[in-house]
Amino acid sequence: LKKCPDPSPLLVGPLRVEFSTPVSLDTVRKENPGLQEGGRYKPHDCVALQKVALIIPFRLRDEHLKFWLYYLHPILQRQQLDYGVYVINQDGDNTFNRAKLMNIGIAEALKEYDYDCFVFSDVDIIPMDDRNTYKCFSQPRHLSVSMDKYGFKLPYYQYFGGVSSLSKEQIMKINGFPNNYWGWGGEDDDIFNRSENV
Repeated sequence: LKKCPDPSPLLVGPLRVEFSTPVSLDTVRKENPGLQEGGRYKPHDCVALQKVALIIPFRLRDEHLKFWLYYLHPILQRQQLDYGVYVINQDGDNTFNRAKLMNIGIAEALKEYDYDCFVFSDVDIIPMDDRNTYKCFSQPRHLSVSMDKYGFKLPYYQYFGGVSSLSKEQIMKINGFPNNYWGWGGEDDDIFNRSENV
């Protein structure tokens, strides 16, 4: 097979994203017949340019996760990615540690497949345009630079939260993510500072 084109000819541009009607996992399965067990997908008519692991740090957000899967699987398939989705759940009532979950996600994903790109996504962020490609670049990339909850602009210059992508090589250069941030915030700025030096 030949390599998939860049950009993908399957992209449609702006999308209608709404949350008024609940979504079930059965609906996600039915509407994505090409999905393999465990949330894996590979284009059947070309070879994807990157092997992408999508890591979702998660706890107690089941409805958000269903919407994420419902919207993202078709987008990622139109982007012609060879991808796998990894929902890394923090159980219990202890303070949330997003960065530690991201490190666990990297380790678990690499046990299954030789990914060369990692996209880290909050479970409540869905792109409104499928041309916002979930892939890696020559430098770490913040992919959610225009979010409706912030008036479609960054809350501050160093903001690296929401959705970001780093190659396997870039992750190794920054020595993974900081495990010492508990609760919300702080780890994004640390990751930004580490990424600036890649």
